[in-house]
Amino acid sequence: MAEARERLVAHLRVTVGENARLGPGKADLLEAVGQEGSISAAGRRLGMSYARAWRLLSELEVGFGRPLVQASRGGGGGGGARLTPLGAEVLAAYRRMQVQAEAAVAAEVERLRALLAQPAAEEAPAFHEGETGTPDQ
Repeated sequence: MAEARERLVAHLRVTVGENARLGPGKADLLEAVGQEGSISAAGRRLGMSYARAWRLLSELEVGFGRPLVQASRGGGGGGGARLTPLGAEVLAAYRRMQVQAEAAVAAEVERLRALLAQPAAEEAPAFHEGETGTPDQ
């Protein structure tokens, strides 16, 4: 529940253009690439394969028409990745939208949470496992 309070809008998804979509997974991936300096390390940190991380970043590149991440090949000196200025700008804009969306829905989320705190038995008759239909009233 602590995480829910930190992020009221955990799944803000924004369609910027026909092929440009951004949600929490892609934003978290961009952030992880910026922090880790590596696509594979960012993917590992988020529990996804390198292939999935690369595919998500590729989708962003296609959608925005320019790279959001600049990667260099591995080898003796090792590879790496960093956000391009566009990638940093897209990530920052998404994070600002998250904050604004959270502020916009905060009061209603608290109202919903207050409803969750009420005992379920008072709200509706209980069903027993395997029952179908409507409860006897």
